[in-house]
Amino acid sequence: MMSLLQKSQKTKKMSEKDLFLGIDTSNYTTSVALCNDSGKVILNLKKLLPVKAGERGLRQSDALFAHTKNLPEIMRGLKAFLDSGYRDHRIVAVGCSATPRDAEGSYMPCFLAGVSAAETVSATVGCEKYSFSHQNGHVMAALYSSGMTSLIDGEMPFAAFHVSGGTTELLLVKPNTDSFSIEQIGGSDDMNAGQAVDRTGVLMGLAFPCGKEMEALCTSVPYKKSRISVKGLKCNLSGLENLAAKLYAETGDKAVTSAFCFDFIADTLTQLSLNLREIYPDIPIVFAGGVMSNKRIAKRLSMLGNVFFSEPEFSADNAAGTALLTRRAYTSDNE
Repeated sequence: MMSLLQKSQKTKKMSEKDLFLGIDTSNYTTSVALCNDSGKVILNLKKLLPVKAGERGLRQSDALFAHTKNLPEIMRGLKAFLDSGYRDHRIVAVGCSATPRDAEGSYMPCFLAGVSAAETVSATVGCEKYSFSHQNGHVMAALYSSGMTSLIDGEMPFAAFHVSGGTTELLLVKPNTDSFSIEQIGGSDDMNAGQAVDRTGVLMGLAFPCGKEMEALCTSVPYKKSRISVKGLKCNLSGLENLAAKLYAETGDKAVTSAFCFDFIADTLTQLSLNLREIYPDIPIVFAGGVMSNKRIAKRLSMLGNVFFSEPEFSADNAAGTALLTRRAYTSDNE
């Protein structure tokens, strides 16, 4: 914790011209975002990392190299935006995603690109630098987009699902002075939901990442209940890949196979949520991560009530949550 002397030395006069920069370099997207002094996201730039046709992801070394190539281009976009109407503003703090999650030993090399970029901005501009986890950024972006930032201004815990290609976790989120702390209390014991989606899509000849194309294919396919594997707050999703592959081999129907994949995930998350509310009755649940941009899945989950979703722009990997966390941390340091 910062001492009172340190805090008084750091305190700066806040201004409506202050801007807060977020940088996120996940395994599939290079992102920068800006929010203003009032906490509004005014810029959210993203560039996907290239994945060769037929492949189901990137090695960390390839992701790090791709970020190194993407960052100069995306930073030029940042400068053009600032030059277009924010010349009289100043970046007072920069934040980056430094780890996948807030847990001991959590590490992925791809985040080194964003850390390096943030260090460079901090040294060049002379602004404060903060580090967060990629997961915390996802949760913050979902809260912002769904209009539920009030959850971290209160005292009661809430739940969040972080569902993506690299994560399928059920989280207990507890507000604190700066933002919130996260404890994983459930999730997948094997495959991640986004992995199952992308592997199924690649099997059907779709381009990686496959979620958007698969969703477009199955809009008119009726919902069909799945036989899922859920025990308490834990689930297994590895069977989904095998079942989807079997269905596609039997039918050759991309739309039906896509619908099956999404309905299986929706039913799994629904049952996990019901089990959660047996322990924490009526707890608010926020859904974050790229898979949660899927409207078919969200439609099923919305029947639970007291659940919140972000817009697709803020569900997939982005730096908006990191920028917002940077603002909160800077504001807390300068109160």
